[in-house]
Amino acid sequence: MALLISGGSIVSAEAVWDHVTMADRELAFKAGDVIKVLDASNKDWWWGQIDDEEGWFPASFVRLWVNQEENTAAETVEGASPSPSEVQNGHADASPSSSDCLCQPAQDRDQMRANIINEIMSTERHYIKHLKDICEGYFRQCKKRRDMFNDDQLRVIFGNIEDIYRFQMGFVRDLEKQYNTEEPHLSEIGPCFLEHQDGFWIYSEYCNNHVDACMELSRLMKDGRYQQFFEACRLVQQMIDIAIDGFLLTPVQKICKYPLQLAELLKYTVQEHSDYRYVAAALAVMRNVTQQINERKRRLENIEKIAQWQASVLDWEGDDILDRSSELVYTGEMSWIYQPYGRSQTRVFFLFDHQMVLCKKDLIRRDILYYKGRINMDRYNVVDAVDGRDDDFNVSVKNAFKLSNKDSDEIHIFLAKKLEEKLRWLRGFHEERKMVQEDEKIGFEISEYQKRQAAMTVRRMTKQKGHRSVPPGYPPPMDPMNPGQYLVGDSMEQSEFEFPEPERCKSPFWQSFSRLTPFRK
Repeated sequence: MALLISGGSIVSAEAVWDHVTMADRELAFKAGDVIKVLDASNKDWWWGQIDDEEGWFPASFVRLWVNQEENTAAETVEGASPSPSEVQNGHADASPSSSDCLCQPAQDRDQMRANIINEIMSTERHYIKHLKDICEGYFRQCKKRRDMFNDDQLRVIFGNIEDIYRFQMGFVRDLEKQYNTEEPHLSEIGPCFLEHQDGFWIYSEYCNNHVDACMELSRLMKDGRYQQFFEACRLVQQMIDIAIDGFLLTPVQKICKYPLQLAELLKYTVQEHSDYRYVAAALAVMRNVTQQINERKRRLENIEKIAQWQASVLDWEGDDILDRSSELVYTGEMSWIYQPYGRSQTRVFFLFDHQMVLCKKDLIRRDILYYKGRINMDRYNVVDAVDGRDDDFNVSVKNAFKLSNKDSDEIHIFLAKKLEEKLRWLRGFHEERKMVQEDEKIGFEISEYQKRQAAMTVRRMTKQKGHRSVPPGYPPPMDPMNPGQYLVGDSMEQSEFEFPEPERCKSPFWQSFSRLTPFRK
């Protein structure tokens, strides 16, 4: 790699994972960004450039190719921290534009498609071997040593690797059935991805657990006994010379690689090919899978901040937020009436998935919040309220909406200061229900280990500071919902709204925590 750069070759890397900078001189990028590699002398961290920005980035976060001459195909290069299959098998990786593909002779195009199909089949076969090595060479041996590993440690280190192994064996069996050994370019593999699309969601759990696995392995490796044990497992299983953390990284790399392989396959598949529409659909499916895995990963990275926020709220009662929730969806201050003819109260509301927390600001210290209760969102429907006199509460309302209990006559009414704020709350409730449904579909949840780690971190920070923790400002993630028109849910009166975007104003303590919300206020 370093020889290619020193020889004058232009080495480009495509990001397969988002990189959030943690220190000065690091280069931030999103999955799909193209980075020019300037220095690869260090096997773990490379120096690269995007536009006018330069900095360090982790080599394992990218996939590489070398642009040789104009109008020639790009050649894949084995970089630092490759997957074990790539250590054993280099492969050609063509990345021309779609117009270049259309201009190529049919014979060349068919040959390129055959090359990509062969590469997919080869990498799948080797990937299965590495999954088998992990399960039989490491996991099975670790389960025999109860004097070294307990159940919690095994769950953290290996996650659901056995489920992934079983799924991949079934997936590869179907791929083999669709593989045309005589004329690979005629193979129809797109339907295999579509038939197994729900199964790929098991990677979400593994990827979310991977950081904890690395932390646990790092802790164990400080003891020489564990170093010797894992090395003995590798030798007995006759695995290639890569440490266990390298093997455990392969599923993360694999799920990120599928969209790249399918995108290249689509480039060399003419629209008349019987596989074209299936490959196009498979590409959309796998891009969505990796996007959702990235989103879940971001949410897990935020759980410490949520635990830290809870620790800063005074007079907290009941279960911890993380027992049911993992995402702050929206927050704001509104007037609230919770029973007919009741007194209107001003509260600060924090909408999480599954629940909404009510807090009261301190009369003197306006940056201090007191816990005042919560509402179980799984038991309520959101109902839009028309401006004017409300029949349920016998009061005049404006910019209002209601939460109606599904099992009783209990109703809460909320009054926002402005129409824009009301619409954002309606949008937030819609997003909360959508998030809950998606989490149920893929089985997303926070493990007990992750909850304990978050709680320990908060206690350590609180002890170091000597006072209750205050959540730091955090850059807001991108809005997962499209701006513009918004259609209220089935439980609301059907109408269309437009979302104006007023200027964002500076706000106190709880607003810094609100930056964790998926969309901006």
